[in-house]
Amino acid sequence: MTVDKVKLEENIKKVQAETTKDRNELFEFMAECLEKFLIEKHPSGVPENKTFPLGFTFSYPATQSRIDAGILQRWTKGFDIPGVEGEDVVPLLMEKVNLRNLPIKVVALINDTCGALVASRYVDPLTEMGCIFGTGVNGSYYETVDAIKKVEGQLPADIPEDSLMLINCEYGSFDNAHKVIPRTKYDLTIDAESPRPGQQTFEKMTAGFYLGDLMRLVLLDQYKSGLLFQEADSDVIKLLETENCIDTSFLSLIESDESKDFSLVKKTFADALHYEGATFEECYFAKEVAETIGTRAARLSICGISAACKKRGYKKCHVAADGAVYLKYPNFPERAAEGLADVFRWGRDLPYDQHPIQIVKAQDGSGVGAAVIAALSHKRQLQGLSLGLKDA
Repeated sequence: MTVDKVKLEENIKKVQAETTKDRNELFEFMAECLEKFLIEKHPSGVPENKTFPLGFTFSYPATQSRIDAGILQRWTKGFDIPGVEGEDVVPLLMEKVNLRNLPIKVVALINDTCGALVASRYVDPLTEMGCIFGTGVNGSYYETVDAIKKVEGQLPADIPEDSLMLINCEYGSFDNAHKVIPRTKYDLTIDAESPRPGQQTFEKMTAGFYLGDLMRLVLLDQYKSGLLFQEADSDVIKLLETENCIDTSFLSLIESDESKDFSLVKKTFADALHYEGATFEECYFAKEVAETIGTRAARLSICGISAACKKRGYKKCHVAADGAVYLKYPNFPERAAEGLADVFRWGRDLPYDQHPIQIVKAQDGSGVGAAVIAALSHKRQLQGLSLGLKDA
């Protein structure tokens, strides 16, 4: 298996998310990317009568009764594109694919956490969970179908009751009733100003999409209290008052500064907020806040892992992790490992590589998992086997 990626630069992704007004633009953009990929891989043209089975990774809550279909429940991670919620996203993509006469057919729709799990389990049999710590936060695990009440009485004859099914947890929406996790006033503001107030409570406290703005709100609050940035120009404060003016990389850079004079913190302030005069006290405070936000995110994030492992009775396993926060945010893996040690009472003196349950880097990300699932689904389709629940 070979792996290749179409990389979207961060500024392109941001513009695409902010300027996409309806579903036609969204799926047209995706079809355009697929067309460019085919042209790059087949410059002389696609072989005649060749159709490529496609694994469609869709990282949003979807209701699925078949492997090749999924109805979007709600947008998350700051997206709010009209005309998609309540719709099956596969036909929406295929409509644009067919308009371009592309020899592609979606044979599997999967969540990115499921892709991370399958890709890693493909090479590491100890893998029992897949998790994403990135723009959003989520996890998946295997459950026996006889323990899934939602599919009771709906299993096709060719699916044994002891078969394993991938469960997309969508635990980013945990505690939407706000009865479990204490929230700060900054969490309340982020929720109120989000496209979906009252939803994705857990995600808004842990995911990379929100950590930068959480930091911004803390800094702005300290300015209003007369404690920070009192010598800053009005343009700096105006920028600080702008939602999402800083992202999670701001915290990451600040946390990674090990210098005694906070040289990197000062540079980060200058680059992100055009603030050239950061004092030692302001830099020290900013680093403390970044560490607090990052630590809370890491320790909360492992609660979903702990819950799934306890439910399934896993005593020893690997959890495949993907996403920029896990891979790039300083100390995130160590803090997550410490959180697991605290939950399962292993003791912090036990080295990470001896933890019974270990979070490991996902093998090649969710894309490979999507390809594996697409290949298996295509094989089942050719064999005439079921691809979903009864009557689906």
